[in-house]
Amino acid sequence: MIHEVFMPALSSTMTEGKIVSWVKSPGDQVEKGETVLVVESDKADMDVESFYGGYLAVIAVPAGEMAPVGSTLGYVTETEADIPLAQEKAKSLNATTAEAPATPTAQTPVPVAASLNGGGNSATTQASGRTVVSPRARKLAKQFKVDLKSLIGSGPHGRIIAADVEKASGQVPSANVTSAAPIATAPAPQQAPPPPVPAAALTGEIAPFNALQKAVVTNMTASLAVPTFHVGYTITTDALDALYKQLKGKGVTMTGLLAKAIAVTLRQHPLVNASYSDQGIQYRAPINVAVAVAMPGGGLITPVLQNADQLDIYSLSRTWKDLVSRARSKQLQPDEYNSGTFTLSNLGMFGVDSFDAILPTGQGSILAVGASRAQTVATEDGLFGIKRQMRVNITCDHRIIYGADAAAFLRDLAQLIETNPQSLTM
Repeated sequence: MIHEVFMPALSSTMTEGKIVSWVKSPGDQVEKGETVLVVESDKADMDVESFYGGYLAVIAVPAGEMAPVGSTLGYVTETEADIPLAQEKAKSLNATTAEAPATPTAQTPVPVAASLNGGGNSATTQASGRTVVSPRARKLAKQFKVDLKSLIGSGPHGRIIAADVEKASGQVPSANVTSAAPIATAPAPQQAPPPPVPAAALTGEIAPFNALQKAVVTNMTASLAVPTFHVGYTITTDALDALYKQLKGKGVTMTGLLAKAIAVTLRQHPLVNASYSDQGIQYRAPINVAVAVAMPGGGLITPVLQNADQLDIYSLSRTWKDLVSRARSKQLQPDEYNSGTFTLSNLGMFGVDSFDAILPTGQGSILAVGASRAQTVATEDGLFGIKRQMRVNITCDHRIIYGADAAAFLRDLAQLIETNPQSLTM
């Protein structure tokens, strides 16, 4: 019996994927549920597992190449005797493909001979007794000659991550780079080192988009078809800054404080947390705050702080640090970057005073946050004083949210940050 390994759809918008690596080689024995290859989608690397036990007979798409969703990536046979038959089938398919003209076909569901493992998110993954390993951890294990079966994973649901392998090998764990995590206030713009100059920039050539950049192009093009409007508001941040200084030693991040403030305010303004649908206004029960983070190599991703209004500020900050770390290593699960109901985008860390953000697809609002700066302001007693202020701008879908709705949300957000930020710790 010969089974095909298909390119899976890792997200609702994915049309093609890149083969990062094949874990198995032709002729290798494959157990049911064992990882056979790693596929890169628009925002994550995912392990692809075999539905069948047997032998990997043919690799139809080698590592480094792209393949459309539903296309055949390889063949798994039940016995070694069937391997030549699979090889002949692959040759015949290649010959037929070469002769047939390329015609676009509608995307339809295809039976898949492989399943996805983006990190062992289900209990059955662990219950089966298999070792669940991230692609980077698997690579490091080969490099440092570490037996993965001897490790206990510290990742989500017991997944073995890169830090586990580095620790077992005696290597210093890689530092989690979180400099791109949005920070609302800073005394001065951070002087980040200039990004490396792409080779294509030196030669004047075209640099192809990577998968993440392609996804951004698709989403932003769709977003521009939505009628939006912008409303700005200036918020005094002295009280919030003082609270942050008190709590940052306990691991609390400014991103956590801002996300919590937004989530708590959204409770009073469910319409701002809603989105448009052809049938009407799609209200969202959970308040999931997505935060835009720039990715190395280009593009951005929006890790989601799910149920941000219900988490305490310490848990929220720990969750954010974990999300950023796994986002940079492309280990996020799809629901950890596509389940946002409201988005926070902050260029204040770069010293930007104000900007307008483009509305993400499937959401009704996005808040753009500028830098907090010391400003000379008129006080209520008619004198001049110094206060730290930041400019925020909200972009809303005008099909469901109107100017008064956005203004009321910003007013209440400002009141919370200016007069009662301590409530965010409760």
